[in-house]
Amino acid sequence: MKKIEHRTGAALCALALGIGSAIAGSAQAAELMGRAVLPAATFADGPTSGQFTNGGNGYVTPFENKQPVQGFSAIVDGPKKGTYYVMMDNGFGSKPNSPDVLLRVFAVKPDFKTGTVHPVDRRTGKVLAEFDERSYFTLSDPKKRLPFQIVADLESYPGATVSVPGPVPVDPAIRNQRLLTGWDFDLESVRRTADGSFWFGEEFGPFLIRTDRDGRVLDAPVSLPNFNHFPSTLGGSSINPWIQSPSNPLLANPADVNLPNSGGFEGMALNISGTRLYALLEKAINGDDHRNRLWIHEFNPKTKAYTGNNFAYLMDSPSHAIGDFTAITDRDYLIIERDNGQGDASNPNFTNPARFKKIFKINLDKVDADGHLIKQEVVDLMNIYDPRDVAGDGAANTVLTFPFVTIEDVLVVDNNTLLVVNDNNFPFSSGREFGVADNNEFILLHVAPLDESKKCESKHDYKHGKGGK
Repeated sequence: MKKIEHRTGAALCALALGIGSAIAGSAQAAELMGRAVLPAATFADGPTSGQFTNGGNGYVTPFENKQPVQGFSAIVDGPKKGTYYVMMDNGFGSKPNSPDVLLRVFAVKPDFKTGTVHPVDRRTGKVLAEFDERSYFTLSDPKKRLPFQIVADLESYPGATVSVPGPVPVDPAIRNQRLLTGWDFDLESVRRTADGSFWFGEEFGPFLIRTDRDGRVLDAPVSLPNFNHFPSTLGGSSINPWIQSPSNPLLANPADVNLPNSGGFEGMALNISGTRLYALLEKAINGDDHRNRLWIHEFNPKTKAYTGNNFAYLMDSPSHAIGDFTAITDRDYLIIERDNGQGDASNPNFTNPARFKKIFKINLDKVDADGHLIKQEVVDLMNIYDPRDVAGDGAANTVLTFPFVTIEDVLVVDNNTLLVVNDNNFPFSSGREFGVADNNEFILLHVAPLDESKKCESKHDYKHGKGGK
């Protein structure tokens, strides 16, 4: 890939104010500053995985004696500047097909000079040659804090395997260490508080789960109270005090279900002061006439309780979903909103191409006449300005698209820089190239000032860029 000219942070800061008119019809264009890629077929050590799902895009399951490094659904700062913790979701997309997938958080370093992503030591940030036990931690419940049965409590995996007939014994490592799997939780968000604890937002409950820095569960998971957003005839049973999905392991009565499957906490933000978590549901509560309305719930991590303050976010379409939720200030936040399409609309093989992949800014104090948070578009991920061919896809192509079905990671690097990562749903999603499993792509974007009360500034000088393949 070619070497590109030096751009100082100051030059880019001025550029951010002017590139809005660089692409016709895009008032919120962002410029691509870097792109790094972790190949789809990246694995770490661990028990055999994929015994309960079919492969896809040329990959055959199961994956003997290894675990995929994929499905990144949240990102936070890592142990060293330029490193990050990325959290994988439940595995292969559902509870029944992921009981042998371990819930892990990996430490990585995207190198935007070479276009590659490296595993790093999760404590020191030192670059490693491979993903091994130094580069990740696995969630576990050694003190039996969870008030329900998990895979580690069973002799055989639940569900029917697609690879061999009959029951399959649970791997001894899972049983002995009480490791958590994609049958137990569907993790979609994570934040780290000042005491070193990790808070995870998940979808099966939905629950909030607190662990120590090694992933060991510290308390019983926190359920979401039913704050009676709607009349008693809506939102499931009128006497159900909780918001619960069909996959909730504490669900006593199916009639009490008031949230669709995969409708739990997709995004969770921690305010800059570190005093409040804001957990955002992915789907509308049952019975809500606004099928595009999602609720944000304020949570106090010190008291481990919801405050009762809630905020309504209105998606552009009921068919959309949110991907991530992160803080700019104590009141300003970013939300990824997306459609369910993937791939380039110009390729007829993609029957449901990607069209809507955007990042919006909201302020918790600014609502419209109906009480819904006011949205301001920050980035159109289907229209990223790339005049210097940082993506490496040809100098004549000055626009990079991010056409993945799920884009679930955004991190504020500084007031003018965002890091965005896709969830590649390995091995099933194929948005970049038809029939080819998506990689994990890390893109660095220069944008107009996120906190408008601060001057335009960037902490980075971008000297080189390469597009990872």
